Amino acid sequence: MKNQIDRKYHLFNAEGQTPGRLAGEIAIVLRGKNKRDFAPHIDGGDLAVVINADKIRITGNKAEGKVYFRFSGYPGGITATTLKDQIAKDSRKVIQSAVWGMLPKNKLRDRMMTRLLVYKDDKHPHKIQITH
Repeated sequence: MKNQIDRKYHLFNAEGQTPGRLAGEIAIVLRGKNKRDFAPHIDGGDLAVVINADKIRITGNKAEGKVYFRFSGYPGGITATTLKDQIAKDSRKVIQSAVWGMLPKNKLRDRMMTRLLVYKDDKHPHKIQITH
């Protein structure tokens, strides 16, 4: 079955879109739920190319209120980063984190995330077949 999966490139423009709504659409494509032969135990999704990650829209007071945490594993090793700081540092991780949370929590999630390609601007080397 693995060699029968026909994967296509889907283009998503993040300009002016909120991360959560965009991540929901991307997760459907990565999982393959938009295909006729969807099966939850088969990784049959397509590739998602996201452009203009720097121009994503943040609503409300999430820029200061939403916080991303990392833990090194050592005592006192928790690091907090606000959404505004994360966008300034690397806006691609905001979209990747949102999509990560939308995908199912199983063994297929890591493989699905490898098919997510996020770019800060509108330049990418992929041949797009479907635009959203």
